[in-house]
Amino acid sequence: MMSTQDQARALASRHQYTVKNREQSALSRMAAEIGVSSETAVRNQPRSAGMS
Repeated sequence: MMSTQDQARALASRHQYTVKNREQSALSRMAAEIGVSSETAVRNQPRSAGMS
């Protein structure tokens, strides 16, 4: 059984991954709308994006 601290850490990590994935998906959709490749958009994404 996981300790409360381990559960909190796992939950925070999962949340951070989910937020980052959601932001990258939105960025890829916006890039497609304006005709920029998603690779270029993701490469130029600020490093702080998706961090809590």
